[in-house]
Amino acid sequence: MLWFNDQAEEAATFYTSLLPKSEILNIVRGADNRAFTVQFSLMGVEYVALNGGPVFTPNEAFSIVISVGDQEELDKYWYALTSEGGSEGRCGWLKDRFGVSWQVVPRQLGECLGNPDPEKAGRAMQAMMGMGRLIVAELEAAVA
Repeated sequence: MLWFNDQAEEAATFYTSLLPKSEILNIVRGADNRAFTVQFSLMGVEYVALNGGPVFTPNEAFSIVISVGDQEELDKYWYALTSEGGSEGRCGWLKDRFGVSWQVVPRQLGECLGNPDPEKAGRAMQAMMGMGRLIVAELEAAVA
């Protein structure tokens, strides 16, 4: 469940337009015909967005992870999610324009951080800690 002030439908529409294998499943509307809840799936994972008013706001206690295969795909999602008022974080984290936290992570990150050589894995960790948007080539260079 993602709590929004009044942007549940706008957020769900944006997310499902951006990510493959994603769709809006159902919208429950109130008497004023505004969305109350929006049920949607992102890459096969189901979520519900609620227009619950300003009582709660999104925070980093919840984030959506996108696992990507290469730098081009990472950049596509990173720049789309940080556009129009989103903000870049550290170590692959960002907030979109709705305040929802995301992690855009290349599959290579797990390989680099899980390198059997502790020294190489440590260098990969150091490289990641110094990044905002993750750079695949720099992570791979850290373990080379």
